[in-house]
Amino acid sequence: MQGTLKKMSSRLAGVVEYDLRLGEERLPLNPFIGKTLTLEYTGAIYCDACGRKTNKSFSQGHCFPCMKKLARCDMCIMKPETCHFAAGTCREPEWGEAQCMVPHYVYLSNTSGLKVGITRHTQLPTRWIDQGATQGLPILKVRSRYISGLVEVALGEFIADKTNWRAMLKGNNDSMDLRAQAHCLLPQIQARLQAITEEFGEDAIEVLDESVVDIHYPVSEFPTKVSTFNFDKTPRISGTLMGIKGQYLIFDTGVINLRKFTGYEVRLVDE
Repeated sequence: MQGTLKKMSSRLAGVVEYDLRLGEERLPLNPFIGKTLTLEYTGAIYCDACGRKTNKSFSQGHCFPCMKKLARCDMCIMKPETCHFAAGTCREPEWGEAQCMVPHYVYLSNTSGLKVGITRHTQLPTRWIDQGATQGLPILKVRSRYISGLVEVALGEFIADKTNWRAMLKGNNDSMDLRAQAHCLLPQIQARLQAITEEFGEDAIEVLDESVVDIHYPVSEFPTKVSTFNFDKTPRISGTLMGIKGQYLIFDTGVINLRKFTGYEVRLVDE
C-alpha cells in the first residue's frame, strides 16, 4: 500500500475508529493496535491542492505557489479574527463564502486541559478528535468564522486556546464539568458578546444548551516520555502500535503526527 499521505479519517463509534489514508486507499488502523507497523517515506512530496511534486511542504501539504495563492493557507485560517473578507481582499472569495461565511461553533474541550476552540458547524466531533479531546461541548453557534474568532479571542483571555500536545499524548485528563465551565465563562464575556450582536445583528450569536460528548481513543498504553518521529530525518518508522490519539500514531518507539506530513508519499510495509 503506497500513496500520498492525508490526515487520518475518524469516526466516533464508542472508541474512535481510524483509517490510514494513502492516496485513494484506506486502511482501518484500530486492528493494528498491539502489532508491528512500518511506514516508509519514499522521498517524494506532492501538493495536496494541485498535485505537483514539490521539494518542500508548506501549510500542511501545499507547494509554495499554492501556499501563496490559496485562501486555506492564509493567516486568517489560524487567526480567524483577522478575516479580511469584508475588505474584499480574500484570496478566493467563492471559497471564503463556502468555508468561512457559514455557521461556526465555539466550543469548550478537555484536551491537555480546558480549552476553547472554533470549527465549522459540519466538523463536530471530527475537530475534537483531531485535537485529541476526551470531552467536547459546543457552547455558541455564530454566523461566520470571523465572529467565532472574535468570541474565541474574548474567551482566550480566561482559558487556553491551544493544546499542549505532549501532555495530551501522555494520558487522558480527569473528566471536567464543561457545562459548569461554560456557565462560569460566558457571563465574563457578556459585554463582548453584546458588542458583537450590536454590530452584526441579534442573529449573529446563539447560546446553545447541548450535552457533553465523551470521546474514547484506541490506546493500550500511553508513553511516559514523548519522543517524536519526523519523516525528513527518519524515513523509515517502525514499532509496535500502542495507540492512536488526535492525529498521532503512538508507537513503543515514539510518536508521529501524520497530519504534519500531508502530501508525503508513504509506503506501508508488510513485515
